[in-house]
Amino acid sequence: MKRLLVLIALSVAIFAKENFVGHQVLRITPKNEAEIVLLKELSQLEHLELDFWREPIDESLPVDVRVPFHSLQPVRSFLAYNEIHYDIMIEDLQDLLDAEQQEMMSSRALQPRSTDDFNYATYHTLSEINSFIDALVQENRNLVSKIVIGQSYEGRPLNVLKFSTGANRPGIWIDTGIHSREWVTPASGTWFAKKIVTDYGRDAALTAILDRFDIFLEIVTNPDGFQFTHSSNRMWRKTRKPNSGSSCAGVDPNRNWDAGFGGAGSSSSPCSETYRGTYAHSEPEVKAIVDFVKSHGKLKAFVSIHSYSQMLLYPYGYTTTPCRDQAELHEVAQRAVAALTSLYGTKYEYGSIIKVIYQASGGTIDWTYNQGIKYSYTFELRDTGRYGFILPANQIVPTAQETWLALMVIMEHTKNNPY
Repeated sequence: MKRLLVLIALSVAIFAKENFVGHQVLRITPKNEAEIVLLKELSQLEHLELDFWREPIDESLPVDVRVPFHSLQPVRSFLAYNEIHYDIMIEDLQDLLDAEQQEMMSSRALQPRSTDDFNYATYHTLSEINSFIDALVQENRNLVSKIVIGQSYEGRPLNVLKFSTGANRPGIWIDTGIHSREWVTPASGTWFAKKIVTDYGRDAALTAILDRFDIFLEIVTNPDGFQFTHSSNRMWRKTRKPNSGSSCAGVDPNRNWDAGFGGAGSSSSPCSETYRGTYAHSEPEVKAIVDFVKSHGKLKAFVSIHSYSQMLLYPYGYTTTPCRDQAELHEVAQRAVAALTSLYGTKYEYGSIIKVIYQASGGTIDWTYNQGIKYSYTFELRDTGRYGFILPANQIVPTAQETWLALMVIMEHTKNNPY
């Protein structure tokens, strides 16, 4: 009977969502600037409804694009005519999404009685994550509290876990899930939260950090978008606020910050995945963090976690001018990546945003760095494109474990180098 109920629930969930049957993800490997220009022209053809997971920026970087079934023939013809090479990374996206949903439904049969029983090796809904947050606070009142820094556009609380052992401490900020389809990041965030309460008092390095710093962790930074990925469209990236004069909703919350706002690497089109919004900090999810950073006044590290591509990045993204602390940030990134790689051999690139990937204006860590938070970093977690945003659940815990080692390097360096 239980299996039947799971199958019924799965059928209802799939029926209610946008369908991606026949959608393919292509990896395109441009060999020169002329092909980059052609791919940028292709990306402007809105009737094809292409979803670029990795944008055409430079011939040194692959381009990943989700192509709806109805657009496969014209896209393949375009690539063949222009002799641009591509491989099929995902044959049928819906097959992966069905497997993901079935795994989630199966694991939901057992409800956790505590955070010890919580299944960190599966993906969870917003309500399940919020229940986890409340349980973690309940179980660890001497170490953990929940603060609500604001509300999303649709009225959901913006919950932040505060890990603290004393008053008036400087802080370290970590956020996950700002882009809602990047499910491995909030999944890792829940693992980080449990890791902190488990290791405090047991692990000397973490204990030393928490004896001097508060850690703030926002697990679901874009709750409206995250809820929408579960209820309606698994591939949704942006916020959910309507855009006046457009049928397309949402703003890219990583292009909405007042750091080169409106510059290259962001879009003025509300239908674009990188739409920046009408003005900086227009999104309540972004404005809440801005207000928190300013009111706190003593954040010393800020880490925003994304997926995918396996990169550790530091400012700047909006300008080619190196940040004044580049040498130090690069050295810390090098050590953090070495620690990460030591666990499972996962290879990461590292460097400034604009050098490693592309120019991106209005990004989170450029703004935090300009606010005086020296140790500002962005992670791009697993993988490098085989599954992209649909990373299998059996990679959640290994991803979180290796990322934690890198986070510890950044946090320890922050502790040992006061400013």
